Amino acid sequence: MFSPGETHPNEMRAFITVLGRDRRGIIAAVSAKLLEYSVNILDITQTVLQNNFTMIMLVELEDPSVTIEQLSDAMDQVADVLGMVIRVQREDIFDSMNRI
Repeated sequence: MFSPGETHPNEMRAFITVLGRDRRGIIAAVSAKLLEYSVNILDITQTVLQNNFTMIMLVELEDPSVTIEQLSDAMDQVADVLGMVIRVQREDIFDSMNRI
């Protein structure tokens, strides 16, 4: 059994950042697409600064057949519809970059 914060060896975690003008439905659109890919939201923070929306999510890809690249492509589609910037980055790469 895994304790909180620990991942199963077959599961991959990633950070998703969402940036752009605030509008209705951002969280709903992103969450719906994540559900399609069996991605679990582990942690989320969002804020609106002078009509600019920012969100950071820590997610876990629970389906081993889904890759970060597939998820990133799916999020690009959501970003195009919303007129925002959405980036997906593997947690281990994010952690490595922040240690340098």
